[in-house]
Amino acid sequence: MKKPSNPKTGKKEHNHYRWALTAFVMAVALSGLLSLSSEAILENAGLLLALLILALFIGLGILFDIIGVAVTAADPRPFHSMAAHKEKGAKEALKLLRNADRVSSVCNDVVGDICGIVSGATGAVIVARLQKGLDLENVLISVGVTALISGATIGGKALGKPFAMNQSKRVVHLAGRFLHLFHRG
Repeated sequence: MKKPSNPKTGKKEHNHYRWALTAFVMAVALSGLLSLSSEAILENAGLLLALLILALFIGLGILFDIIGVAVTAADPRPFHSMAAHKEKGAKEALKLLRNADRVSSVCNDVVGDICGIVSGATGAVIVARLQKGLDLENVLISVGVTALISGATIGGKALGKPFAMNQSKRVVHLAGRFLHLFHRG
């Protein structure tokens, strides 16, 4: 005989699949938007602008990684006190902490991965510009640019993680204050 299903478990599974679908749609939309923007800017951009855009995407990936780690590490108690004193960003920070798993997923996985992919595409544009400018087609240019992008991304995230863990309250509060700028009411 079949066991009766637990309605709470079914609801959790439904929410899990719904979140996965939401993350998928969010990733597709954000990736498309960032790729389109990057392509439009890079189409006629010089090497310097391409390098600045690359630095922007690497920095964005590192920043969101820091936020994602901080949200999972922060203690909500100080934010309850801040919210009681009506400090700007405290309510938003509490909302981030209550949804830490999803916030971390968006920051670390969705935004982080998209920034990594767009950084790679920007790197390809930089390689093409370097090869054209130096008038040589050498695989070492491609390998070098790829290695530098990987090193900057991984090194930046490695520096950011301990900072996010040790300064989680400050990072989450700053994220909450930023979100408060868009708060209506």
